[in-house]
Amino acid sequence: MPLKERRPLTPGQRGMTFIDFAEITKSKPEKSLLMPYKRTSGRNNQGRITTRHKGGGHKKQYRLIDYKRDKENVLARVIAIEYDPNRNCRIALLVYSDGEKRYILAPNNLKPNDTVLSGENVEQKAGNSLPLRNITVGEFVHNIELKPGAGGQLVRTAGTSAQLLAKEEEVATVRLPSGEMRRININCKATLGQLGNVDHLNVKLGKAGRKRYLGIRPTVRGSAMNPVDHPHGGGEGKCPIGGQPKTPWGKPAMGLKTRKPKLSDKHIVSRRKK
Repeated sequence: MPLKERRPLTPGQRGMTFIDFAEITKSKPEKSLLMPYKRTSGRNNQGRITTRHKGGGHKKQYRLIDYKRDKENVLARVIAIEYDPNRNCRIALLVYSDGEKRYILAPNNLKPNDTVLSGENVEQKAGNSLPLRNITVGEFVHNIELKPGAGGQLVRTAGTSAQLLAKEEEVATVRLPSGEMRRININCKATLGQLGNVDHLNVKLGKAGRKRYLGIRPTVRGSAMNPVDHPHGGGEGKCPIGGQPKTPWGKPAMGLKTRKPKLSDKHIVSRRKK
């Protein structure tokens, strides 16, 4: 999808780019697949801000996405490609041969009237979902499960795909978009193909207001604050941080490893590159 630019009639439009919505075929979502979406603006149950820089934004409704793809061996036809305000990739509305409708993450180049299928030994084409044990080594996949039957958790963002590198006994080795190599149970499902909206990465918001539409509030640099407000604050003119960069609460930042040990760490063959 090409990016579109506007003539700079205002300063905010200079350099601003938009995704071309030519592939969107339906503007109103399917009512039966909507849920209320209550936002907390980064506050906890006491009303105190626990995550900064959240709040405002456009009102949204949540679209129920079928991550499990558990309706097996029932042919589904794509009836629309839709915009989803809750994610950066597009979603495809499917209608199954028995009349049920579901949303899935739309792979690149999936179009209305295409058919997709989920099952053990279905054809290997974009949009079809099947276990890793039945996918050819070297294929690109997305929406990968971590536990069989739990639904896809990995590789769900716009333009991403993972590559199946090897299969050995009950384990498949997959290279994730970050570069991390991970072992996954061979019975976990994945969907063939690369996710759509590939140019999302190249969009320039152009003005602060577009960030506010997304529910993201301003971030003030610590070096622009006073010493009482931030460890980087104070001094005359522009001052260096001096020593280890810190958070507003004095904890080390920028480079400090914060990932806690997980039970699944034993399945990581090699970590992502810095």
